[in-house]
Amino acid sequence: MSASETSAVRLGTRTGRAVVAAAVLGSGLTMLDGTVVNVALRTIGEDLDASLAQLQWVTNGYLLSLASLILLGGSLGDRFGRRRVFVVGTVWFAAASLLCGIAPNPEVLILARILQGVGGALLTPGSLAMIQGAFVQDDRPAAIGAWSGLGSIAAALGPFVGGVLIDYAHWRWIFLINLPLAVVTVVIAQRWVPETRDPHASTHFDLPGALLATLALGGTTYALIEWGGDLAPYAAVASVLAVAAFLTVERRSREPMLQLGIFADRTFSAANAMTLLVYAALGAVLFFLTLQLQTVAGYTALAAGLASLPMTLCMLFLAAKGGQLGARIGPRIPMTVGPIVMAGGTLLLLAVGEDGSYWTDVLPGITLFGLGLALLVAPLTATVLAAAPDEHAGIASGVNNAVARAGSLLAVAALPVAVGLGGEQYADPVAFDAAFRSAMVVCAALLAAGGVLSWLTIRNHVLTE
Repeated sequence: MSASETSAVRLGTRTGRAVVAAAVLGSGLTMLDGTVVNVALRTIGEDLDASLAQLQWVTNGYLLSLASLILLGGSLGDRFGRRRVFVVGTVWFAAASLLCGIAPNPEVLILARILQGVGGALLTPGSLAMIQGAFVQDDRPAAIGAWSGLGSIAAALGPFVGGVLIDYAHWRWIFLINLPLAVVTVVIAQRWVPETRDPHASTHFDLPGALLATLALGGTTYALIEWGGDLAPYAAVASVLAVAAFLTVERRSREPMLQLGIFADRTFSAANAMTLLVYAALGAVLFFLTLQLQTVAGYTALAAGLASLPMTLCMLFLAAKGGQLGARIGPRIPMTVGPIVMAGGTLLLLAVGEDGSYWTDVLPGITLFGLGLALLVAPLTATVLAAAPDEHAGIASGVNNAVARAGSLLAVAALPVAVGLGGEQYADPVAFDAAFRSAMVVCAALLAAGGVLSWLTIRNHVLTE
């Protein structure tokens, strides 16, 4: 059954509501874990006696497999059915969450997080593709808007839910709570969501490309986190060789996972380079800020989770306005001003320390950071999609999604090393405070560089082409 044969669902119908609900619940699983794990890191470290490097892997193992395989996950959905692959991904994610919840040591937790990322790579592309394939064309924008808005609410609830579970139950429940949510998701998808697929999808899957992409990201991440170790130089060399091999395979393959030709467009390449800078800073700010609030400022897990809520609220209520502004005046100004505003918010967070006030030291910085992010995100996404040919819209979205996650992955791996943090110093208030301040300056510089890059390379007429 092709997408065109099933694109007859209306938004106001029971089936339409079910499609949106399944997509929101599925993507909400990945969003929930993305926002609560940082809150739990210090507690996990204490309970499992984990080092800083192991805590980095708890975060990065998930991002690594997700970023490496998300393009392949989208291809599998187009070929075998978006609902089918979405359901498989949801079940996989739930099983990996169970393993996270019962992990007896850091090594098992890291492995389980990598497996979670694989599940996320299967269900994340499908959550939006099911909407795109099932709804009539006139209802797709409203359905996507509902998916985006409700997904933002899931992300907003993450820090609160995670903090409550950590403070009043156990950190393991931030993973175990995924199990009932996954059951509901699968039941709704199987019962009401129509199956869609791309009738022209290739039967060939670029497994060599996926494996080489994983090796390239994995080698780089290992070298950065374990810098100074005996195997780190070999991992770095393996990563460089994997990048070269990946480019060669993708260039020669008749049906590559990544169409390298889309990077010939200067705007597309520049927007993705800017994405790498901005999301690297975003991932690092949230990683360091959450630990700073708990280790240095003495916040509970719940308080640390709620501290970033203003940023999420800015996204929830203002991101659509940012998209409207970008459509009206062009993306260049929002994509320039947004990162610079975020850089200003990051510098304000330098005030976070021992015996500080949330209202004067945390709230101004995190709110300004959120305002800049809300201004930036929608114009950035629209620019990436508009810069690619229509037939490559899916791969363009996948590339930008993967680049954003890779940016966070590499920043969380590299910055602790760059600011001299290692071992179990994440639990030492004096050592971590000094590292936090250096990291915030680096993040502000990355954001400012992203703003300058946008001003120099983004063309205002892209959105209307």
